[in-house]
Amino acid sequence: MVENERLRQEMRRCEAELQELRAKPPGPCPGCEHSQESAQLRDKLSQLQLEMAESKGMLSELNLEVQQKTDRLAEVELRLKDCLAEKAQEEERLSRRLRDSHETIASLRAQSPPVKYVIKTVEVESPKTKQALSESQARNQHLQEQVAMQRQVLKEMEQQLQSSHQLTARLRAQIAMYESELERAHGQMLEEMQSLEEDKNRAIEEAFARAQVEMKAVHENLAGVRTNLLTLQPALRTLTNDYNGLKRQVRGFPLLLQEALRSVKAEIGQAIEEVNSNNQELLRKYRRELQLRKKCHNELVRLKGNIRVIARVRPVTKEDGEGPEATNAVTFDADDDSIIHLLHKGKPVSFELDKVFSPHASQQDVFQEVQALITSCIDGFNVCIFAYGQTGAGKTYTMEGTPENPGINQRALQLLFSEVQEKASDWEYTITVSAAEIYNEVLRDLLGKEPQEKLEIRLCPDGSGQLYVPGLTEFQVQSVDDINKVFEFGHTNRTTEFTNLNEHSSRSHALLIVTVRGVDCSTGLRTTGKLNLVDLAGSERVGKSGAEGSRLREAQHINKSLSALGDVIAALRSRQGHVPFRNSKLTYLLQDSLSGDSKTLMVVQVSPVEKNTSETLYSLKFAERVRSVELGPGLRRAELGSWSSQEHLEWEPACQMPQPSARAHSAPSSGTSSRPGSIRRKLQPSA
Repeated sequence: MVENERLRQEMRRCEAELQELRAKPPGPCPGCEHSQESAQLRDKLSQLQLEMAESKGMLSELNLEVQQKTDRLAEVELRLKDCLAEKAQEEERLSRRLRDSHETIASLRAQSPPVKYVIKTVEVESPKTKQALSESQARNQHLQEQVAMQRQVLKEMEQQLQSSHQLTARLRAQIAMYESELERAHGQMLEEMQSLEEDKNRAIEEAFARAQVEMKAVHENLAGVRTNLLTLQPALRTLTNDYNGLKRQVRGFPLLLQEALRSVKAEIGQAIEEVNSNNQELLRKYRRELQLRKKCHNELVRLKGNIRVIARVRPVTKEDGEGPEATNAVTFDADDDSIIHLLHKGKPVSFELDKVFSPHASQQDVFQEVQALITSCIDGFNVCIFAYGQTGAGKTYTMEGTPENPGINQRALQLLFSEVQEKASDWEYTITVSAAEIYNEVLRDLLGKEPQEKLEIRLCPDGSGQLYVPGLTEFQVQSVDDINKVFEFGHTNRTTEFTNLNEHSSRSHALLIVTVRGVDCSTGLRTTGKLNLVDLAGSERVGKSGAEGSRLREAQHINKSLSALGDVIAALRSRQGHVPFRNSKLTYLLQDSLSGDSKTLMVVQVSPVEKNTSETLYSLKFAERVRSVELGPGLRRAELGSWSSQEHLEWEPACQMPQPSARAHSAPSSGTSSRPGSIRRKLQPSA
């Protein structure tokens, strides 16, 4: 306790020193290079104060514990004294009883009663004495055990007291160490303050010396200026006289100056007009050369038969959420509408395609890019337009659109009808529409009476190598209303489901097949063009889409068919002898569009948000690979002769859904090709 009291006094002394140090904080020198180090020393000092406070708390806890153990030891000693006093009293009582017993026995022996009575008396008195003696011994043993236990407790208390002394010694050593560190920190602070004061005085002296030097230089310059002024006064008088003379001479100059200005203005205006005319001519030539270059590039692409690739970026929607994952990661080139930039994992990646549409582009803007390709269907070319991209990127919106803002499918048929009406005086056209979907590697008719019926892809029996689907329903359409009915009927049969990535996710590949057959009334020339509009199912990661059960099976089939499409593109790009079209129903059905006899365009749909950058990067890389595929120039399908009666599809207008003419995607009519008088030929596309 004396040692603890001494430690408390030392702690109070340290606290008093700390209060003095706090009362006199060293003022930091503004702009000094040692201010940071002083701040570090102050932080270290505050840390030492915290540690000292913790040590003080520990010391108070130890004092409390020592006080408790001391009280407990005093209580144990009192109990031990009480036990010893009780033991002494019991021993005295027992000895007194034993002495009384011995006296009684002696007195009984001195008497001469009958022997039998003595024996009985001894037998009666002896057990009581023995019992009392045994009880005294047992109690004595119990008291000895209690004494031993109290001694053991006393020994433990002494050990705890010794450990408390050791802990107190350690705390005293720590306090001494903290005091030494505090003194060292105080000394360092004083040294720093002294060095800062010296630096400040030195800086003041240097600034004063520089100021004196500059002041001396200013005085010297001032003396030189005064000297120059004295020498310039005669020159100034001379210049004043010259100025007055020139002023008198210039009084007659205004007329001459006006005439000179008029002539100069006329010359400058003529030069400006010449420059403007030259600029306009250069700009006109530049624009003409730019259009010619683009036309030549498009012609070169057409002659090579490259697949044209355009990209469309959908806008950021509320379904994308908020936060860093919903930020925009796609940017565009202001000078070139064929360049798109993607920020993937902090690194910018650029891609060059044939055309890039920003999120602000309308459905009409996208359609204007593809309408020239669609009109070539009327001239007898096979055309294929397919949308590719991840789930939720906007493929179905681009291809189908909404009733208020239709997509490529409906706009294409409207364009075909307008073109047919313009050529009605010279040509007779028939437009038929079929719709199918590939769901889980099963081809189904979306316009048939039994949409769940499985269809197969077959080769035409005429030996042309073309593919057809036996039993696929065709509808002959003659107006926009017919188109709307066909689209509504086909859309109700298409498979869509809810996933984590898209509320109405397309779970199948949808194909809209438009066949345009035309006859030139004057020459009898027949043309057959086919327009394939394909809305591919979205590629997705199963973990992100949350697909389970049947949705998981659908996603696996979708990814497998898209992987097969990638294998076909890779084989076409590397010009391999064998192209694996038959690895999937999708690639087998698109064989005519990817084998060189068709004009093909791919619309790659991408999502601009940060969380979909991996899928966007994969889609754009795939688009670049597709763009480098050369299929060769498209061939026009035209022949002389007349259609056979089997190829006519009757249209019966009704208030409900138009009825199909027949399961008429049986083999395309080959009657004319087998007739002796028919001449079938393929014409190269005109420029």
